[in-house]
Amino acid sequence: MEHYSISTYEIIEALGTIAFAISGTFTAMQRKLDPFGVLIIAFVTAIGGGTVRDLLIGDTPVAWMRDMQTCLIILFTALATMFFKTHVQKMKITLFLFDSLGLGLFTILGLAKGISLGLNPGICIALGTITGCFGGIIRDTLLNTIPLVFKREIYATACIMGGMFYFLLLEINVGTVIAKFLAIAFIFVMRIIAVKFKLSLPKFEY
Repeated sequence: MEHYSISTYEIIEALGTIAFAISGTFTAMQRKLDPFGVLIIAFVTAIGGGTVRDLLIGDTPVAWMRDMQTCLIILFTALATMFFKTHVQKMKITLFLFDSLGLGLFTILGLAKGISLGLNPGICIALGTITGCFGGIIRDTLLNTIPLVFKREIYATACIMGGMFYFLLLEINVGTVIAKFLAIAFIFVMRIIAVKFKLSLPKFEY
């Protein structure tokens, strides 16, 4: 079983929570939801993936129910984003970057949890992908939008490739902390490159 620095884990979790809370808040504001609706979307975006992951592995009560700090981070992040909405609405590129960063951070977070339980690499990558993607899936479903993961965009694929890259780094004896941050960067950059150059998976037509 692999051991992870608590401080590193907490940093990744906090950054991922902030990134997805901002992404969820902005998305909800674009759809002109009321403040309560915005908060709900911010919460499900930030905790949805981790909740599904924890339910799958039987880690209950799920993480955010055991740690009020997560809820407070989401609440204050969402309120701050709403308060500065005039400025935030001019930062679409920055918010895309937050979503991409959250994707990378949460993927590695889920991956690390799978490793800590001694699960095989394939399942760990699946847990990482679930952690990274399912908050967005729930958010988009509630907003009556087709989730990005079900479109041609490189989204879940970036999580899977990032997870494989992480295990490759471990195989060549890169330290776990460095490997985590390199894998996060890999997912982040892969997502940006895919959008910038309009890379996508092939579309099946019937």
